[in-house]
Amino acid sequence: MKNILVIGGHDPSGGAGIQADIEAIAANGCHAVTIISALTVQDTTNVLQMIPVQASILRRQLDVLLADMEVSAIKLGLIGNAENARLIAERLRRMPQLPVIVDPVLAAGGGSELATDALMQFYRRELLPLTTVFTPNLPEAQRISGRRDVDSCAHALLDMGARNILITGGHEQGQAITNRLYDASGKVSEWQWPSIAGEFHGSGCTLASAIAAFTVQQLPMKLALRLAQAYTCDTLENAQKLSKGQLIPLRVSCGSAA
Repeated sequence: MKNILVIGGHDPSGGAGIQADIEAIAANGCHAVTIISALTVQDTTNVLQMIPVQASILRRQLDVLLADMEVSAIKLGLIGNAENARLIAERLRRMPQLPVIVDPVLAAGGGSELATDALMQFYRRELLPLTTVFTPNLPEAQRISGRRDVDSCAHALLDMGARNILITGGHEQGQAITNRLYDASGKVSEWQWPSIAGEFHGSGCTLASAIAAFTVQQLPMKLALRLAQAYTCDTLENAQKLSKGQLIPLRVSCGSAA
């Protein structure tokens, strides 16, 4: 069983963040080694407060865990602030052989901002050149790239250094959503998945963590991405109504990704 290092925020509702990462990684045959970057006050509708973990504590967590455990990939979610971002980038540069999967957490589903201007600059200047697979939805891609249409967003993000961009289409209207993969050669693949009724808490975390799990199984990149998307769709189709807010994906088994 491979270890995957996950750096992200704690969501007390259990729908997103570190708990979603643990569940998705375990369901796909790997073990999550978790570093908490931020505590949050949130429910399944919105984030009311974010409390970044001190960089000194983040550094200590990384030192202790990486001295004890070999990791095969890294998945990043909520970073918290620019100080933590700088520390994370420094550690990633020490492990250039590892695939890095990044789910950019810029805002909560209810609209609360989770990324400062300084953190946005970190994505553009430091994190993207260290990223193997970047998984923004279209609004996130637009915000980071400063472009509007999906192709232009992808090419701008590639120019910033990322090796693969998977722009997800969950914000699109219609009976199907389209996820688009780009690498240095341009648009590589396009997948269509059925649009599932409802709003979901933690779908982005689920997808990125599943990608990390399939990536360490030494599958071709396109196959790993397709399996991760199929798994994520399965979790959404079986999502649970556990609150007054968004549905929580059911991540307990591989479902259609098997």
